[in-house]
Amino acid sequence: MADGAGQWIDIAAADGGKFKGYLAIPASGSGPGILLLQEIFGVNASMRAVADYYAEEGYVVLVPDLFWRLQPGIELGYGEDDFKNAFGYYQRFDVDQSIKDSADALKALRARPELVGKVGALGFCLGGNLAYLVAARTDIDCAVSYYGVGIEASLGEAGAAKCPMVFHFAELDRFAPEAAREQIKAAFAKRPDVECYLYPGCDHAFAAPERPSFNKPATLMAHSRSIALFRKVLGPHYDLSTLWDAHTSLEFVTRSAEATMATMVAEPYVNHVPTMTGGVGYAELLRFYKHHFIPKTPQDTKLVPISRTIGADRVVDEMLFCFTHDIEIDWMLPGVPPTGKYVEIPLVAIVRFRGDKLYNEHIYWDQASVLAQIGLLDASKYPIAGVATAKKLVDEALPSNTLMKRWSESQPRAAE
Repeated sequence: MADGAGQWIDIAAADGGKFKGYLAIPASGSGPGILLLQEIFGVNASMRAVADYYAEEGYVVLVPDLFWRLQPGIELGYGEDDFKNAFGYYQRFDVDQSIKDSADALKALRARPELVGKVGALGFCLGGNLAYLVAARTDIDCAVSYYGVGIEASLGEAGAAKCPMVFHFAELDRFAPEAAREQIKAAFAKRPDVECYLYPGCDHAFAAPERPSFNKPATLMAHSRSIALFRKVLGPHYDLSTLWDAHTSLEFVTRSAEATMATMVAEPYVNHVPTMTGGVGYAELLRFYKHHFIPKTPQDTKLVPISRTIGADRVVDEMLFCFTHDIEIDWMLPGVPPTGKYVEIPLVAIVRFRGDKLYNEHIYWDQASVLAQIGLLDASKYPIAGVATAKKLVDEALPSNTLMKRWSESQPRAAE
């Protein structure tokens, strides 16, 4: 779903009046719900982008304007003046009233015709605390809290939070310091359905791309953990294995670039790590598939499955990749004329999905073993195993440590 594709709706407050909420709908038109709870900067472009992101994951997302009683429609950025204004609003913010407003927003979300099934809460910073409190004071079905500020002050309500939860904490976060984190962990220590994750070297707001503290690896890991909870409790449940098989069939059997792209999100990317080939975004990736991947992959290419691991948002495929080097393979051996050599290598594909569409592919193989098999590297001069890597992947009984000349030195000696 494109950024900003949502709509503003009215939410009725139980004590009278109404306030706004940003609603994002998945491409399918329906799905489980997520109540997204704002930072201290209001329902700004960043929060709306998060809502659109989770809509692409298959959820109906509502972001209520919880500052409406102070001033409706507050949207702040992350500059110095914005921070001052945000903290000013935060100091006047009535947390208890905001949970009542959140409950009204939850009621409005559940009444939407697009909503099918359960609803979870998701919050960042101030919203991270609110997500916990919503779990304690409403019948929300699960909750995810990112670096929630002030949760430790309300741990007397921990027993009322019956639903599964995930807490994400940053090691260097002065707003949620170690002492607070330890109190939260202790409060839920006997709850196997409550997970607490710490991100070393990260600071507050590590999942906000617009902030200096943004840490992409931690953000990716945290998102996968969040999606795992949402998928488990809320759904929607996608057959990622079948979706991946359909994608690879279009690449290697049907050999249609356009049909392959139709299985992917609007702006996907592919990275063949050893050669850094692939593409970022629809236009570049279509160009890659159409001109440099599909027609430049040998006709006798064979994928031999070894193992497959399926997670909440990704598939990890381990396979043998077998082919005859009878054309120039732009994506694997760019600039290398055909040698006619037959090649077998272990290959690993890590494929991430967003909803029922592929978002990205990270593909790994041992390039040295490829070069050895086509005669561009002399395996006798370097610690390279060549085709033996493929053979041993299938038959673990084949010898290990054959490249280690000192392996014999550790051989146990017979007793004298």
